[in-house]
Formats: sequence, C-alpha cells, structure tokens
Amino acid sequence: MKKLVRLRHHRMLAGVLSGLAAYMNMDATVVRLLFVALLFITGIMPFAILYVLAVFIIPSEENVI
Repeated sequence: MKKLVRLRHHRMLAGVLSGLAAYMNMDATVVRLLFVALLFITGIMPFAILYVLAVFIIPSEENVI
C-alpha cells in the first residue's frame, strides 16, 4: 500500500509536489508545472495556503514507519 509522504530526494522546496507525483505515478516536473499554472490561475493565495498546509500535514519520508 502506497503512502503519501514528502520526499527528501527530487525536492525543490519541501518535497510536497515530488511526493504527490510519486504517489500518483507521474513525473514531478509535470506536477510542478500544473501546480504553478493553478497557482496563477486561482490568484496565488489559495494554492499557496494549500502548499503550506500540506508541508505540515503530509509526513516526511523519514518519519514514516
């Protein structure tokens, strides 16, 4: 069973998007591009807040048993 975690490798900031890409079996670059597009389409704040919340909610891979 796969778990959603923040990855330490292939990360740019906190590893949220690379972890999400690994969970969905997608390329991390595609997920990052989609995130940036949605970030600007929605007016930056909604997705920026979601990213910050995800940093605190999604566990880092070294903290998962």
